[in-house]
Amino acid sequence: MPATSFHRCVLIVFLAGTSITPPSMTLRQAADRAGVLVSAAVRPYALSEAAYSEILAREFNMVEPENELKWWVLRKTEDFDFRQGDEVVRFAQAHGMKIRGHCLVWDHTNPDWLTQGHFTPEQMSRLLQQHITTVMQHYAGQVFAWDVVNEGLDENGRVRDSPWYNLPGIGFAGRGPAYIEQAFRWAHEADPRALLFYNDGGAEGLNRKSDTVYAMVRDFRQRGVPIDGVGLQMHIGQIAPDMDAIAANIARLTALGLQVHITELDVSLPVDSSGQPGKEDLQRQAEIYRAVAVACLRNPGCTAIQTWGFTDKYSWIGSHSHGTQGAALLFDRSYKPKPAYDAVRDELAAHAKPM
Repeated sequence: MPATSFHRCVLIVFLAGTSITPPSMTLRQAADRAGVLVSAAVRPYALSEAAYSEILAREFNMVEPENELKWWVLRKTEDFDFRQGDEVVRFAQAHGMKIRGHCLVWDHTNPDWLTQGHFTPEQMSRLLQQHITTVMQHYAGQVFAWDVVNEGLDENGRVRDSPWYNLPGIGFAGRGPAYIEQAFRWAHEADPRALLFYNDGGAEGLNRKSDTVYAMVRDFRQRGVPIDGVGLQMHIGQIAPDMDAIAANIARLTALGLQVHITELDVSLPVDSSGQPGKEDLQRQAEIYRAVAVACLRNPGCTAIQTWGFTDKYSWIGSHSHGTQGAALLFDRSYKPKPAYDAVRDELAAHAKPM
């Protein structure tokens, strides 16, 4: 049997065995035609699962390692271990996908050797600059965009306590977002071609936190601090988001000359004891996904829509909510597309650019 025929038969058997039928138009095809990036956060251990890797490559034109570029994975010890991040990069390159990096600076999930090392601010400054430089240069020319600082502000817009700000900090405690600015300057020095983003949650609409983010990035732009965009996480629970406010926030950020990426989109639903949502909730979820896609696609400066994972089989929502919430992503636990998938794909297709 010719090799091409053999591979075709294998694919047919695989799809039949998993009850996955490729749609007539994929998310990736629709996104390519709309001129935007559609992405998912990735867990590299799942890439060995045929359904996971096949759907990921088919449906998305960008990926982001979910945890593998965070300090607690990348530097369990003071040494760097790039193996898991490199696995995601190799997969993406093999399938013609862009790669987004997350994240260089965060107050969470830092290793004990760092947080309990009794370092001085001067030592922390050197450690952070070394980390940013080493990681970005390792992935230079491969990772095109980075979340430089993640969740640097609290819900009231104050700079969040962190090892980098004031515990002990890198020498800028009490000076507002000065440590964030320094991280962006170091990142630009490490890889001048990479796009640099500030990423946060709870600042998607119009509120005290998003006002502070806007004021900070506007100040950065005015003073020549190298920042290219803002990531809006978009973890959505039971309360329907104010889409007019989200659209207005995207508009004011892009008016500064910044890009906006939707970076961690999921829409969690109440689930029963077996983890199943109600049919009406699935339809409500689809309309929320549709509204987020529309808010992004109507603004040319919003250039990426990324979900935090893509299958409910690998989602943080269940464990985070102790099993009361779930079913938050575009594909269910059996990799079947949900109404939300159709909603996003249809909006992408409706915004296709002229050929």
